[in-house]
Amino acid sequence: MSRMIGTVSRGLRAPIINGKDDLPKIVVDCVMQAVENGDFEVRNRDILAITESIVARTQNNFVTVDDIATDVRNKFGGGTIGVIFPILSRNRFSVCLKGIAKGCEKIVLMLSYPGDEVGNNLVSPDTLDASGVNPYSDVLDIKQYREAFGYEKHPFTGMDYVAFYEELIRGCGTDVEFVFANDPRAILKYTKKVLNCDIHTRQRTRKILRNAGAEIVFGMDEIMSEPIGDSGYNSRYGLLGSNKSTEEKVKLFPRDCQDMVEDIQQRLLDKTGKLVEVMVYGDGAFKDPVGKIWELADPVVSPAYTIGLEGTPNELKLKYLADNDFVGLSGEALKEAIKTRILQKDNSRPVDAMVSQGTTPRRLTDLIGSLCDLTSGSGDKGTPFVYIQGYFDNYTAE
Repeated sequence: MSRMIGTVSRGLRAPIINGKDDLPKIVVDCVMQAVENGDFEVRNRDILAITESIVARTQNNFVTVDDIATDVRNKFGGGTIGVIFPILSRNRFSVCLKGIAKGCEKIVLMLSYPGDEVGNNLVSPDTLDASGVNPYSDVLDIKQYREAFGYEKHPFTGMDYVAFYEELIRGCGTDVEFVFANDPRAILKYTKKVLNCDIHTRQRTRKILRNAGAEIVFGMDEIMSEPIGDSGYNSRYGLLGSNKSTEEKVKLFPRDCQDMVEDIQQRLLDKTGKLVEVMVYGDGAFKDPVGKIWELADPVVSPAYTIGLEGTPNELKLKYLADNDFVGLSGEALKEAIKTRILQKDNSRPVDAMVSQGTTPRRLTDLIGSLCDLTSGSGDKGTPFVYIQGYFDNYTAE
């Protein structure tokens, strides 16, 4: 009888993991315990994913507000700094902002509007439409912003982020001035020293600023890119991908974890004789249709993965085959014709082939990481590892 189950994603429960724990051993032990419990059998091309926060914790990859302040002062020399395009987040940005504020005398905080890069709105689109303000060209100060938009609060958190960020900065003994604009060059009227905090557009923003005459420009990915004393760091992403740990400390995105995923893959191969693909994942890459928030506040979905997860899917659209190539067939004849076509598919086919249009042209790690993020959640499920089977199967798999 043909196998009836396709892709299965399972969250694996794990012990509470802290710094200096042997993470590869814990991960493999959890998989093997699930196997011994009869939950599943390990198969070739299964996927094992580990959430980034667990990896960073075992690396003790934390930095304090004072560490951030020291690095900011070292790079900018104090004085007035333009801080532009941060996301609106207590978890992702507030502690970082505290460190930035302690590293200078004044911040000119420039916020994009109506919302930030990942979809958190300062003001609703309806309010913007009614205001007559043009977000593509108009640069507002705090008085103009309040007159146009009032005191709207975030629909989910209930926060007025303008007031929240102002209180946080002033609480550090630092002066603050607000600017609302979407052109990064607007900040140069106030200061030539700029910290750009955008995530996925950061390189373009830096280029625009430098070409427009900025004297000192760093991105969030360049703050805490090296350790301050014995602090954590991330040479590639700096503060990007960090999360609040305490009111005075953040956990950074994990670093140097390629060796770890390959180690886990080898350990599982030694124990089971099966080649399992392994990856580290953070935020998924998807957008909420109601809240309009794009989940990906991390710089990438997966900072490390084994070689078998490189690339994009090579899939054929079954309904296209049924409706076009094999429109005259039905039942077992249609099933066998489609199976034959799948077995004959060309891995070098052009991406615009009609039979593949409508399949998802995204990287495997982005797709799988999104599945993992939705499976594990971010709360109290206690499943920081995700075990996926059948992801690389197709209609011909038995």
